[in-house]
Amino acid sequence: MIPMTRLNRLVPSAVALTLLGAPLVGYLIRDGGRLVGAGALAFHAPRWGLLAAAPAAIQIHVAAALIALAIGLVLLAGVKGDRLHRTLGWVWVLAMATTAITSFFIHQINPGGPGGLSLIHLLSGWTMVALPMAIYAARRHRVATHRRAMTGMFVGGLIVAGLLTFLPGRLMWAIFFGPA
Repeated sequence: MIPMTRLNRLVPSAVALTLLGAPLVGYLIRDGGRLVGAGALAFHAPRWGLLAAAPAAIQIHVAAALIALAIGLVLLAGVKGDRLHRTLGWVWVLAMATTAITSFFIHQINPGGPGGLSLIHLLSGWTMVALPMAIYAARRHRVATHRRAMTGMFVGGLIVAGLLTFLPGRLMWAIFFGPA
């Protein structure tokens, strides 16, 4: 029998992997082998000019996400609750909010959809709701709630969403892997 604490950590991870894995598998099946065939996967030096030529919203979005990623790694590895944690935490919150807000001005995934929004924008909306809730939990000394919320936003909003930017057809794919 798995202890309940381990099960509590395992179930959300399994659900997240399923929710992310299913669309990825569907995409790869629908792709019909074009991803790995006909030179679609071309390793080369990053083409930073593509990012420089992107709209300002995308540039701000990428910069804020990278700042949030770097600070998030420091916060996860560092001592919790001290002045440095709180100061970096506020900078992280601002970077995450900037990342989420700027995402609403990026419509390349679903330009013809409702308002140009796609399913990934749901994650941005959730981030805008979860950030104040996590801050409220910290101010009320509900450490476990705060930890879960912030870790969830880091993993879902930065790691998972960040990995999705490397799918074919997306800007990060073109910068790092797309045909030259």
